Amino acid sequence: MKRFITLFFAVAFAFSAFAQNKTAIEVLGHRGGLLEAEENTMIAFETAYSKGVRSFETDVRMTADNELIISHDDSLVRTCGLDVNVENTMSETLVTYTTLKGNPILFVEDLTIFFGQRKINYIEWEMKSNNYSYEQLKLYCDKLYHTVMPSKPKKAIYVFSSFDERAIEMMKTLHPDAECMFISNTPMNEQLVRKAQSLGVKRVGARLTTTTRKDMENAHKHGLIVNLWPGKSVEDFLLAVALGSDIACTDLPQEVVKFGKKYLKWVKLQNKDLK
Repeated sequence: MKRFITLFFAVAFAFSAFAQNKTAIEVLGHRGGLLEAEENTMIAFETAYSKGVRSFETDVRMTADNELIISHDDSLVRTCGLDVNVENTMSETLVTYTTLKGNPILFVEDLTIFFGQRKINYIEWEMKSNNYSYEQLKLYCDKLYHTVMPSKPKKAIYVFSSFDERAIEMMKTLHPDAECMFISNTPMNEQLVRKAQSLGVKRVGARLTTTTRKDMENAHKHGLIVNLWPGKSVEDFLLAVALGSDIACTDLPQEVVKFGKKYLKWVKLQNKDLK
């Protein structure tokens, strides 16, 4: 608690002088907000949206019959208690399963309909593609693009993100207009700046832990848009704000939005300058 209070006042002091020119950060609901609802379920996205969250991250895999499913893991053990590999299973079988709390497994097509009918600011579609062959990857990227983009809200930003460099390269080859983001397990650093440059992307995801203000300033100097993760508390969100992150990926977006609206009057929780 003491650390939280210290950080809160440090952020307040750092930014209160700029109240007339608000700092901006995007609050990104990680898997819909996995600490507030069952991750990657429609109820998670619906509930978070109803509480004011307008930006989300989610995970996409491909089934045995080449349908796109929302799932972080390749197995349903953790989320459904079933020893089933989603990528080796037909979609007609997967639709018969439910999560541990009885929620249906979510498919990309259904989630695009939900987003397409609402005022969405920003969506990251994380491509879980590390084990795909070249041909599978080509099919996956092309299908993902053509599934989500037609129903994208006019003012929304859709980003295809991945730890898999091949997926980013494939998506950019097939669809040069696609916005892509490379995700790293490292903090923001000079090596990550060079990696983004080599991939031809202006967006990176980096670990919040041990990222410094200097690292962020350097990334911005090179024109990068940075998403710091993971965010598992309001304290983590405050740190992302203090570091100057463009996006804060958080497991509790509802709580963060509520806190931000109440206490961080000088912070825009929806960053309109992410392009």
